[in-house]
Amino acid sequence: MCRIGAIKSRNYIHPSQALLLMQSQQKGHDNSGFAMVMHDLGGIFEGYKHLPTLSMACTDEGLKIAEDILHAAGFQRVLQWVPETENRPGLDIIAMPNYVFETFDYPRPYKKASKEEKEELLLDIRLTLRALEEDEKGFVYSFWPDVVTLKEIGDPRDIGTYFKLWEPDDNFTARVITAQCRQNTNYDIVRYAAHPFFLQGYTALANGENTFYLKNVEMQRELHRGYIGFESDSQCFLYSLHYVHRELKWPLIYYKHVITPLSFEDIEMRDDREQLLAIRQSLAHLEINGPNTIIGVLPDNSLFTCCDAKKLRPVVVGRTEDTVVVSSEVCGINEILPGRNWETDIYPDEREIVFIGDNLEVQRWKQ
Repeated sequence: MCRIGAIKSRNYIHPSQALLLMQSQQKGHDNSGFAMVMHDLGGIFEGYKHLPTLSMACTDEGLKIAEDILHAAGFQRVLQWVPETENRPGLDIIAMPNYVFETFDYPRPYKKASKEEKEELLLDIRLTLRALEEDEKGFVYSFWPDVVTLKEIGDPRDIGTYFKLWEPDDNFTARVITAQCRQNTNYDIVRYAAHPFFLQGYTALANGENTFYLKNVEMQRELHRGYIGFESDSQCFLYSLHYVHRELKWPLIYYKHVITPLSFEDIEMRDDREQLLAIRQSLAHLEINGPNTIIGVLPDNSLFTCCDAKKLRPVVVGRTEDTVVVSSEVCGINEILPGRNWETDIYPDEREIVFIGDNLEVQRWKQ
């Protein structure tokens, strides 16, 4: 069983906190990888929140190809950060030659473009860059403003050591970090298959399985050009979130109604039964099944979690005045918020979304 976690804080936090959150849950993962997505960046990226940052692992050739594509499209690099690594003998990590985080200014014709036009451009560029994966020249995890993504194969503790992430510093921080310490071991282990997954400002990761994977894929392939890869059944959770919230522009609560719809008997007792019946009829192939817990981040950096319709996977929400942590095991929260009031911990049930906005208010939305 996977282990997942998320931290949202008023203050900038370092990835070492995400590693600690995951380390205490290590019996639940198999040391096959570590991945994280950081939103609302601090440190060296804080002054560039309005510009897209490329997160990529690649060969020398892959880096040149990627930069040529970006320059040909009119992007101009304004910041490059290459993490200092420590390749000690004996570390369990399948490292790529280069890890590059580059921030770019938009092409001149897009200087006055709308937010939506810029977002579609960034998606198209990322889809173009994903061609590098075919011969493992490069893996582009995100290309988006105020977001950095890191994924690697190996032991999470060794990955933290390799990237010198165990010691906090002020250069590499964020207010929202999601993380998982396990590769997608039901399928081939490839870098894209590691949670969390990211698309156009949305991040999702999951603890469990989606037994309706093939049904989801069949529909999602036809819904949006960005729904590709499907290296993991949990990617479907991200694509459905993106489709419901961004493409259909529905309130987040309806995401829960799409992935775990109420029974027809319960729907008939609701004032909004017409809408819920329409969802069941039109989006039936986006329903999920099996044991799972989902953690998601929206483009405005709000955080949420929800469970499958039978509550077959654990999740807990703990908080202090400055920080909220979502974790698949309470021991993870104990590690980084030991002084919190444990009586206020929330164990979400199978028919709700727990939502945390920018003010860190924790809301429980009943389905």
